[in-house]
Amino acid sequence: MMCPSAEPWPENAALYQQLKEDQILLSDNASSLAVQAFLQMCNLPIRVICRANAEYMSPSGKVPFIHVGNQVVSELGPIVQFVKAKGHSLSDGLDEVQKAEMKAYMELVNNMLLTAELYLQWCDDVTVEEITHPRYGSPYPWPLNRILSYQKQWEVRRKMKAIGWAGKTLEQVLEDVDQCCHALSQRLGTQPYFFNKQPTELDALVFGHLFTILTTQLITDELSEKVKNYSNLTAFCRRIEQQYFEGQERDSAAIAARSSKRSLLR
Repeated sequence: MMCPSAEPWPENAALYQQLKEDQILLSDNASSLAVQAFLQMCNLPIRVICRANAEYMSPSGKVPFIHVGNQVVSELGPIVQFVKAKGHSLSDGLDEVQKAEMKAYMELVNNMLLTAELYLQWCDDVTVEEITHPRYGSPYPWPLNRILSYQKQWEVRRKMKAIGWAGKTLEQVLEDVDQCCHALSQRLGTQPYFFNKQPTELDALVFGHLFTILTTQLITDELSEKVKNYSNLTAFCRRIEQQYFEGQERDSAAIAARSSKRSLLR
């Protein structure tokens, strides 16, 4: 939804993330895709720019971030507020109860799915050695590649300890993912979007994480199988992919990095 007084959106607006083919990890890819989906839903064009040092360019140290005019904003929540201040909103049509419910489900996704992605990347030893360390450090020479990877691993594991996830097994984490998907599936039901016929930032966030989980090649398919158990969630991902990303330039679409992904659309 665009307000009559909406500010013009600059043609050179850009979103920054890490390198798609060799570097970006599941959690950052999901977060970047959520922002891309949100901006597509707002009908605000954005050019995706991949930089090896995107994480270090970001004002919050997290990706993605957008560069619009002379302003730089990182992460979905602040980007939603920034875009709203410019007169573009997906959730203005919701009442206060619906807005509170939307925020609660967004918290659920961030607390469960995003945390599970981080756990898998940095706390599952096989994934760490075979995927995370090689990809995260790929742009840098030895020994910097290993130093940066171990620094990041230490940072994430410290966070996991603080929130009580450090002692969890992979099976417990996958069960958390299943519970989150069950709650999302129940809320979505047979609707096209979580709040009936119009997408909100919740739809963008859920799509970013579920689509990335479904299309990212990991050591096993255990994570994606949890999502595939809910047919309305996979149909939801296909619908948004087709509506907002099909036909887009491959470099700026979710479906770009086919070397490490497999399409939902068979």
